[in-house]
Amino acid sequence: MSGSLGLRRLMERSTVMDGLAAHGLGEEAAAAKAERFDRCARALQRAGVVPDAAARAFFVPGRIEVLGKHTDYAGGSSLVAAPERGLCLVAVGRDDATVRAVAMDLDDACEFVLSGDLAPTVGHWSNYPMTVARRLARNFPGRLCGADVAFAGDLPVAAGMSSSSALVVGFYLALAAVNRLDERAEYRQNIGAPESLADYLGAVENGQTFGSLTGDKGVGTFGGSEDHTAMLCCRPGMLSQYAYCPTRPQRTIPLPAACTFAIASSGVAAEKTAGAMERYNRASRLASAVAAAWRDATGRSDATIGDALASSDIAETLPRMREVVVAPPAGGPFSHEELDGRFEHFWAESAEIVPAAGDALAAGDLAEFGRQADRSQHLAETLLGNQIPQTVFLARSARELGAAAASAFGAGFGGSVWAMVRGDEADAFLENWAARYREAYPGDAANASFFLTRPGPAAFDLRG
Repeated sequence: MSGSLGLRRLMERSTVMDGLAAHGLGEEAAAAKAERFDRCARALQRAGVVPDAAARAFFVPGRIEVLGKHTDYAGGSSLVAAPERGLCLVAVGRDDATVRAVAMDLDDACEFVLSGDLAPTVGHWSNYPMTVARRLARNFPGRLCGADVAFAGDLPVAAGMSSSSALVVGFYLALAAVNRLDERAEYRQNIGAPESLADYLGAVENGQTFGSLTGDKGVGTFGGSEDHTAMLCCRPGMLSQYAYCPTRPQRTIPLPAACTFAIASSGVAAEKTAGAMERYNRASRLASAVAAAWRDATGRSDATIGDALASSDIAETLPRMREVVVAPPAGGPFSHEELDGRFEHFWAESAEIVPAAGDALAAGDLAEFGRQADRSQHLAETLLGNQIPQTVFLARSARELGAAAASAFGAGFGGSVWAMVRGDEADAFLENWAARYREAYPGDAANASFFLTRPGPAAFDLRG
């Protein structure tokens, strides 16, 4: 679907399906997304946008964190994939600075002006597009045009699959497109590749400065750029291993053709608001405190745990770091037991499990891959402490039902579990997995969802 794209063309489902398939979506996924693009286009038309108006249409996937729990913002590595589920967003540029956004799945809308003084409401979906708009107004000064936007998705919300980060990426892509931000000097000086764009959008979300692009409040969470990296950089059929701070690719590993992912959203919302946000941010603060203890003890300036471990030969830094984190704390909110546990989780997850699991998968050793995933799940329960009984049950029952591997993913305290299963057994597995969960947790199961997905494409513009 290259060239000019009008709203009317987005209502031609067979044409849209062909465009989606060309980017790597399977037939069933492409049909579902074509229906959503049609709904979004019709919603904008009902709102007064003319049918032949030049439109931009983006698909932004969610994220499956295969392995690498809470490692990205600490300078570690993770193994990720993009599911075939995500966000469909249609935008038509305006002559003024107003953004009018329609959330189709919520039957809700918001309107705001692109301004560096926006004050979003944490806990409402508009927090994410408004945070993007505020940051762009501050980082790209001068006249900016708004847009009429409609979006619809098929990601379970607050389920660990990064529906919120998909909103950040989607609204950035829309506003960047209508304003040609990639032609701006500020963009060219700071963003040169999809990985650096992922880092910038991670900084938009967590409020940090990126290069010369000054930070602000963000959305209120202290996360990293793993979600944005998966959404912008992953490839169909592939698992991607990245290191972070800054984001850099390490390798891609094909998912065996005979396998697919079964995903279970627990039905327990992993909301990042109020107390839930504080629990999520605590893991990030602990990682920062480990790095700060290292700096205090060594006089170095390493920003993250990953930087500290890379500062010299690992045979020297690893035992030194372990000495630092078990030393009596000189004040502060965390005990040395907490610092020790946070460091040992990071080391095991990033330096041992991720590379070993990747090696096993690349070699076709699914048994060893499963053992590494089991270890990751166990450490999330015992050291990271971000699991709940429902996700523990889902991971264990998946293995009991014959999954080659399974683990929870996302921020924790709710969310989802992935299981790697044979494609020819996937439907029966999913039915049995869901039945077990309904029996064990009937209340939560009412809000749960179970589905299958192969690794899909990164975000794309239907025009190109």
